[in-house]
Amino acid sequence: MLAYDTRGRLKKRILPAVGKFHPGDVSATDGEIFVSDSQNGAVFMLTSGGRALSTLVLPGTGKSAQGSAFDAAANRLIVADYSQGITSIDLGTGARTLLPRENGKPLRGIDGLIRCGAGFLGIYNGESPGQLVAFRIEGGGLKLREPVPGFTMADPTQLASDGSRVLIVPESGWEIALKGNVVRPVGASIVSFSRSAVCG
Repeated sequence: MLAYDTRGRLKKRILPAVGKFHPGDVSATDGEIFVSDSQNGAVFMLTSGGRALSTLVLPGTGKSAQGSAFDAAANRLIVADYSQGITSIDLGTGARTLLPRENGKPLRGIDGLIRCGAGFLGIYNGESPGQLVAFRIEGGGLKLREPVPGFTMADPTQLASDGSRVLIVPESGWEIALKGNVVRPVGASIVSFSRSAVCG
């Protein structure tokens, strides 16, 4: 993981103390940074002033860790494991729990993830077209809803919030990147929604 200042100068290079590292999605809150590993399912944490990443989820416990979001009220990190589903990591005990949907099945195929109001927003791209999904955690499971009925996207991967809006990157070019030396003719578009409208 690399840290840069506002002028783009490299300030720090941080690695886990042991093991291979394939950093993917990053989330940050209250001086703590969380990094997922899409190749082995590991999740790491860097505390304020820390010099190395500590391991929250050991490699091989999950399969493909993606986006994460901190839930301060419950002192837990919610992580989207693309293959296993949405998981909750208790930051006090380190316990990892899979959170099923209302039908008892896991919510697979979630990539980007953010905290939004009393719940969470995620990017589903397990099949095409992708879409924005919302869920709350109730009774040890997930209660899903469709925040923007009928809205779908081609090849979405990430989302973020600037405080008033939810910003989504569709047509990310992931499929193009996998093909090798293909030059993309135009940049990715960014879709925005009012945070108050989609967070519910």
